[in-house]
Amino acid sequence: MLRIYNTLSKRLDDFEPYDKNNVGMYTCGPTVYDFTHIGHCRKYTLDDIIKRSLGYLGFKVRHVMNITDVGHLSSDQDDGEDKIEKGARKYGKTVWEVAEFFTRDFFDTMNNMNIVPADVICKATEHIAEQIEIIKSLFEKKLAYETSTAVYFDVSKFPTYTKLSGQDLSQKEVGVREEINVDPEKKNPADFVLWFKRTGRFKNHVMHWDSPWGDGFPGWHIECSAMSMKYLGDQFDIHTGGVDHISVHHTNEIAQSEGMSGKQPFVKYWIHHEHLLVNGEKMSKSTGNVFRLTDLEKLGYEALDLRYFFLTAKHRVPQNFTFDALESAKKSRKKLVRQVNQLSSVLSETKQTKEESESDNDFKTKFVSAIEDDFNIPIALSIVWEVLKSDLSPKSKLQTILEFDKVLGLNLDKCLNDPKTKSIPQKARELIEKRDIARKNKDWATADEIRQRLKAEFDIEVADHSVC
Repeated sequence: MLRIYNTLSKRLDDFEPYDKNNVGMYTCGPTVYDFTHIGHCRKYTLDDIIKRSLGYLGFKVRHVMNITDVGHLSSDQDDGEDKIEKGARKYGKTVWEVAEFFTRDFFDTMNNMNIVPADVICKATEHIAEQIEIIKSLFEKKLAYETSTAVYFDVSKFPTYTKLSGQDLSQKEVGVREEINVDPEKKNPADFVLWFKRTGRFKNHVMHWDSPWGDGFPGWHIECSAMSMKYLGDQFDIHTGGVDHISVHHTNEIAQSEGMSGKQPFVKYWIHHEHLLVNGEKMSKSTGNVFRLTDLEKLGYEALDLRYFFLTAKHRVPQNFTFDALESAKKSRKKLVRQVNQLSSVLSETKQTKEESESDNDFKTKFVSAIEDDFNIPIALSIVWEVLKSDLSPKSKLQTILEFDKVLGLNLDKCLNDPKTKSIPQKARELIEKRDIARKNKDWATADEIRQRLKAEFDIEVADHSVC
């Protein structure tokens, strides 16, 4: 049975969805005000691994992801300016243009990372009515109140407010008291905004809508409650996100969702991913260690090299990105692709096809055991290498690995017919390696000469960028 570490229960829980084999899964999507970086890539690759694992185990997953295109302030605790307006000013675009531009950048990056899109992708700005309805319901249940600048959720009326974080509310209040902009009309320091009015510091806010409380825009937290419940119901199975969302964003989601519906729990299993570090430090633009996928591609790496790197660490463990580690992942992935192609070549020579082969049940049992252990993907990946070293027949090895790749997402099946990775003579391989060295040294003349030799002597055409 699948066991998941659940942030809500603080333990490994047996996975028992509300609706037998049907799973409702919501993932916090991006705030689209700037370029997608490799930290985002890790988070969404981990979400993808969870969804693929559930599918492999026989569950039917309905996956919903939001796009935050309004309301997320520079501080998660209702402080600062709207990130979308900040991005618009930085890049000289309108708020609508910046949201659309960086939404496209996000999905282009996710596509390159071989991440399966969510079944439902929903934008905050297209669900304002649903957010207003939840706030109205919270007023009816005496859980919300209005000030001259905003509408707040009253945390004193929700006794289990900190059940997700386990945080002492007095500690949370200390953090809230340090906000730069404090509404003197707030009843409790920890109360959070449901709706900002277009007044005071937000009097010129560009994105705004009519509401029963005046012209304004929604707080960040309410959007996820509105969209998750619209598409998955008042209660659903899995909610994922980063560990930084536990104490504020997800805590507030639970309070407003359960407060509105009266049903507990809002979400059965909360899964939180740890951060990606760069050279042992938190990513920061001020230190210059924020990398985009395009930055890595310019250095000769492919998106699937980065994906392989992410597979080497569990989602609940911080992962440290270094270029040495990425280079190691690249070499391992290339080796894996070569060996898979060699297996395919053997099948071709013996006139056996991968469709005729069967995966090995013993290795499949071990693989399933790994992913059922709180999605232990590093162990699952190691089993792939065990298969390659085993005494199974080539056809069983190939089929077993291709089946496992339905979870790993390394596109191994699409690499089978790629000329750059097919089984080729040793002499040709040596020439390719020399050409790679020449290109790395920017010796374009030698690289071009070797390319012509490969075509003339071995009928091999080398492309400098591969999808595999």
